Amino acid sequence: MFNAITHSQIYVLDQDEALDFYVGKLGLEVNTDVDLGFMRWLTVSVPGEPGRQILLEKPGPPAMSEETARQVRELVTKGAMGGHLFFSTDDCRKTYETLLARGVEFTEEPTERPYGIDCGLRDPFGNSIRFSQPKD
Repeated sequence: MFNAITHSQIYVLDQDEALDFYVGKLGLEVNTDVDLGFMRWLTVSVPGEPGRQILLEKPGPPAMSEETARQVRELVTKGAMGGHLFFSTDDCRKTYETLLARGVEFTEEPTERPYGIDCGLRDPFGNSIRFSQPKD
């Protein structure tokens, strides 16, 4: 049976803008960036952790018709696609301050929770991102 999750996918409207955000601001690294002709296969991962990749997929063919892609793009723009990413960090407040200095806009500042400290933000396309520092 299964032994790992290797790829997760979120929709982005512009893959170059997504690269700037996920690599330039969040500090992830490009794992794969290949033009397949019919689509660009673009994945990023946490530095040093290439076994779990995030596919930054632009809605469109071959996965969907142009009409469906248009509808998906509208939903992404509204933040209604349900794309969610969850990261962990050793120091939530320090990570928050670093990303804030890089121009990342947050939806929630670091907050104490029963499980640790976490905060939230959205990528430029409306996907929800949270990162947390587990409780000791």
